[in-house]
Amino acid sequence: MTLIKNATDVFGERVDVLIEDGLIAGLFPSRGDGSCVLGTADGKSGDTGAVPMSCVDATGLIVAPGLVDMHVHFREPGFEYKEDILTGSAAAAAGGVTSCCYMANTSPVLDNADIIKSLSGRVNTAAVNCFPVGAVTLGLEGKVLTDFAALKAAGVVALSDDGIPIRDPELMERALQLAKELDLLIISHCEDEAEMAERDVYLAEKVNARLHIAHVSLSETVDIVRRAKARGVMVTAETCPHYFSLTSDEVSKQGAMACMNPPLAASRDIDAVIKGLCDGTIDAIATDHAPHSAEEKSLPVGRAPNGIIGLETSLGVSLTYLYHSGFMELSEVIALMTTAPARILGLEAGRLEAGRPADIILFDPNEQWTVDAGLFKSKAHNTPFGGKTLKGKVRHTFVRGESIPLQP
Repeated sequence: MTLIKNATDVFGERVDVLIEDGLIAGLFPSRGDGSCVLGTADGKSGDTGAVPMSCVDATGLIVAPGLVDMHVHFREPGFEYKEDILTGSAAAAAGGVTSCCYMANTSPVLDNADIIKSLSGRVNTAAVNCFPVGAVTLGLEGKVLTDFAALKAAGVVALSDDGIPIRDPELMERALQLAKELDLLIISHCEDEAEMAERDVYLAEKVNARLHIAHVSLSETVDIVRRAKARGVMVTAETCPHYFSLTSDEVSKQGAMACMNPPLAASRDIDAVIKGLCDGTIDAIATDHAPHSAEEKSLPVGRAPNGIIGLETSLGVSLTYLYHSGFMELSEVIALMTTAPARILGLEAGRLEAGRPADIILFDPNEQWTVDAGLFKSKAHNTPFGGKTLKGKVRHTFVRGESIPLQP
């Protein structure tokens, strides 16, 4: 049993949180005197008596549900030299992410139930909750659909040919129809972002299926999603911290370290993405955590692989550029990183409520820190935020009630 005492929630209320058997056993107003108390059914507080309990003093810290990242690459199987499930999940915990969804573009591709099941042992020993996203087509080749039903039975929470968009519109339409029948979500990876987003929104509207647009970066795409939602299309969208904080100018400064797909865009696109987050057009913030080796990222622009890591900087970047910049309230930023992605995926996560899994973070929203990739838990160091000062730092991460060590 653990008591988090003297914390402040995202709405500014002082609160104590009781954790028992991996669940949130209760939340009640903090007494504020530093003592350990238990909440009772009538909302009053009582002494702990002889009940063994550890206490975490969260004075000055925000308590929130653990972050839910619906878009990460853990590179296992096949590319473990870049990252693996264990190091990726450790990086997630360090960044306050307690649930994450790992994409299918591995080797072999996560395109059948046997491969999904073969990873279960690794997933069960991961630092955080890890959920697989299965491939839409066999081998990510965009030709033959995978067995959606078998993948769902194996535990996938969504489907995506991440990294390789599905070019054939008829195949994409069939995929959306089948996914609808099985109540599965298809996550669209848009290479030619605005053009393909518009096509996939059209197809989703045609068959009345759910669709999620990954890593929105352009003002045109924001407008496409906004118009679609106004028409009642069942479309949701995510963006990434780098798309509301960095412009394409970073490529001339940092070379391949600032190259990702879709690429960084212009200031007007940053403005549009932020507006989309503020007005609800964009539903969630994800990282698209994409580890690469130092050797790979040392290659010239055009030869180096696209992608950056983001699990250990996502909260700091989001707070710095959305909350501390005055665009959003703290509660709104955290909702984009917790309740919203959990709702989109149907996960039992992202809420700080009694009876829910005790996936909880404590963070200091005002702590300034300088990004040093050498201290990361991730195997990879390919971040464009290296050396930058962020405001907002994770201090404690609990997964299923267990405290995860965060220090290097």
